[in-house]
Amino acid sequence: MSSAPFDMAKAALDAAEARFIANNPLSQKQHELAVDALPGGNTRTLLHTSPFPLTMKQGRGAYVWDEDGHRYLDLVGELTAGLYGHSNPIIRDTLLSTFDNVGLSLGSTTVQEHKHAALLCSRFKLERIRMANTGTEANMHALAGARHFTSRRKVIVFSGGYHGAVFSFPNGKAAPNTVDKDEFVVVPRYNDIALAVDTIKSTPDLAAVLVEPMQGAGGCIPGTKEFLRAIQDAAHDVGALFILDEVMTSRLAPHGLGVELGLKPDMVTMGKYLGGGLAFGAFGGREEVMAVYDPRVEGSLAHSGTFNNNTLVMSVGYEALKRVFTEEACVELNERGDRLRERLVQVTEGTKIRFTGRGSLIGVHFVDEAVEVITCGEDIQGKERRDLRDLFWFEMLEEGFWTTRRGFVALILETDERELKGFVDAVGRFVERHRDIMAL
Repeated sequence: MSSAPFDMAKAALDAAEARFIANNPLSQKQHELAVDALPGGNTRTLLHTSPFPLTMKQGRGAYVWDEDGHRYLDLVGELTAGLYGHSNPIIRDTLLSTFDNVGLSLGSTTVQEHKHAALLCSRFKLERIRMANTGTEANMHALAGARHFTSRRKVIVFSGGYHGAVFSFPNGKAAPNTVDKDEFVVVPRYNDIALAVDTIKSTPDLAAVLVEPMQGAGGCIPGTKEFLRAIQDAAHDVGALFILDEVMTSRLAPHGLGVELGLKPDMVTMGKYLGGGLAFGAFGGREEVMAVYDPRVEGSLAHSGTFNNNTLVMSVGYEALKRVFTEEACVELNERGDRLRERLVQVTEGTKIRFTGRGSLIGVHFVDEAVEVITCGEDIQGKERRDLRDLFWFEMLEEGFWTTRRGFVALILETDERELKGFVDAVGRFVERHRDIMAL
């Protein structure tokens, strides 16, 4: 293959990066200040981008503004947690009224935690639930509970799976910071029924199978109904628990994606937007399984966490789910996302860009050859073009769209069809501008 397209891509990327540096002097200055107090200048690795990250100053409605005064349509959506946008009046009023009428740290059980728990159980078809502070914590406690319930240790996960900050399995193996590495068995391909079932049946001491119904960090790759049902059944056949990680995906259907697909997990983990924009996690499921955390039961597990039931998140999470992200609002948002993804596919036909996902969550991939369907990360392993992905990110910023550099779009409720049409048009202009390097 001629090196000319790669040379052209490098030239375009170098030019885009130079414009980025010239256009964002205050963000660059803030980064230079931040490295004196924070390793690498930040406290959340995902948010670092070279040559320096943008520093956001304000969010309002569906938009964010950086320190240099540029306005962007927010398509990051705080990696699904920012579902409610930046200035929802119900959330604002609830924050203020909770502060004024309830207080912050009561050091006790509260009415607010029961109300939120009851709503979550009803909405997502759970018998019992317990709260945490993050999706990472939710998965950590769910796994501990599964191990206690089964008196086993091993957990099966899938290549490309992400279950929190210390439970990540890219490229078929545990990430360096994954805890209890030796107790995880990684199935090397997501959506491969035969391989998954065989691994489940041949793994001794198996406590649980942990899976996302759509891989989020792994590229917005949906699991097929047949795949998910098969591994659920196989887990139960060997006496293991089936744990569905819906930290990202519970927003994709009125009762969560698992219910939509007809699954009956033993436990479900959740988080992100369910705190109404505040830090939140939860894990729930069958009463029999969740009883391992019932303090009235002799030999039960302890589940601590100073802020598990903090009054702000219990109140805000409840009001936001009950009054803002209603079942009807959920359906409408995800239909809007499906329409967006269909338009993006149309405008990029015949190019190296591939869109995956479901509803309001979309993955963006740049692949150097035709791939009709992406069923797992291994389908495009070694074929992705990071240079084109970076070029896209830089130029979408110039067009006024805030996306993640890794290629992930999460819609927020306040984004309307007109704004999304503007994004489709910007992607179309990107394709036309770089037709020579983007065409297959």
